[in-house]
Amino acid sequence: MYENEDSGPVRFDLLVVGSANADLVVGVDRRPAPGETVLGSDLAVHPGGKGANQAVAAARLGARTALLARVGDDAHGRLLLESQRSAGVDTTGVLVGGAPTGVALITVDPSGDNSIVVSPGANARLTPEDIRAAGPLLSASRVVSVQLEIPLDTVAETARALPSGTRLVLNPSPPAPLPAGVLAACDPLVVNEHEARSILGRDAGTTPESWAQALTALGPRSVVITLGAGGALAADTRTGDFVRVPSPAVDAVDTTGAGDAFTAALAWRLGLGEELPEAAAFAVRVGAAAVTKEGAQASFPTAEEVSAL
Repeated sequence: MYENEDSGPVRFDLLVVGSANADLVVGVDRRPAPGETVLGSDLAVHPGGKGANQAVAAARLGARTALLARVGDDAHGRLLLESQRSAGVDTTGVLVGGAPTGVALITVDPSGDNSIVVSPGANARLTPEDIRAAGPLLSASRVVSVQLEIPLDTVAETARALPSGTRLVLNPSPPAPLPAGVLAACDPLVVNEHEARSILGRDAGTTPESWAQALTALGPRSVVITLGAGGALAADTRTGDFVRVPSPAVDAVDTTGAGDAFTAALAWRLGLGEELPEAAAFAVRVGAAAVTKEGAQASFPTAEEVSAL
């Protein structure tokens, strides 16, 4: 047991505050035109949502992990709770009820292209009041990781409620304008190329270094930009360093959930005290391992699998 400065004993390496969805997937020969009906494959239901994905990814690596989320009192909610518990995630912070569990309706054509409609459901009912009520859980966590599949007000309250000594990691996905207070709390802000360009707009520049320079100017204490097969770029305002981290060469099968695995691994290693480039190098290997298998949570590697890369 170690101490989170003045907040008391820390029980968790990582607390993930975020979304939990059931992914409903149907394969189709082609997506329907307006007004048209097409036949698809048998329905496959998988646990998903960026928050739930991050929690499972971290726990599978060996992190002591908790999830703060909301699901419905329904079969999809029970599926999500079971997937978390099976991975070793503490689910005492998962609230049940208020709306049906969030679902992502996904059609996939033979080329692998997909179309997705998300019904946030219970995710949209995770409120700032829920965050305030979870104060002891935040105080028991060394790092808190959030995304934007829950209300922005709830994300902002999470940033405000951080105890002294607790680090905030934010992946702004799906991208949305971020309040200055949230940006200032990010350590790091984790974005891919699309998210970086969405936040910066026309003045994004043309290189990851220019994106990182512009993003750090917005207030985050550090920024990490994921570059797919190109690895990642880590930028820390405290040192002024911009460090490129290469990715191992792997045969990519499915990139679903790889970004969530990367962010979870990064957050965990930062909480262990690693410097940003070192933590990013580990996270890149985790993301690379995740793309070698199909699916999201099913593809997340153990620490042994990461070491084998």
